Amino acid sequence: MPVPGLTTIRSHRSARETMNRLEAAVKAKGMTVFARIDHAAGASAVGMPLNAAEVLVFGNARGGTPLMQSVPTIGIDLPLKALVWQDASGETWLSYNDPA
Repeated sequence: MPVPGLTTIRSHRSARETMNRLEAAVKAKGMTVFARIDHAAGASAVGMPLNAAEVLVFGNARGGTPLMQSVPTIGIDLPLKALVWQDASGETWLSYNDPA
């Protein structure tokens, strides 16, 4: 089900491989990875099931600072985030806020 303002793309790889590749691509572009949050591991730690779901938090001050100088409230959307998740049928997806 499409969510307004959210871009979701199907991945033909596992959730782990998709996230590893995304992290490598972000670093290759010179961006900083601030966090990699494993929601499924957190759920497991409290005895609750959850399909694979990881968030990558990343950015670059060289790109983000001019945006914030122009529109300070854009800071609510920075740093950037991407979610790699697995649905109930085992399909892997990559979701991120539409930059527009």
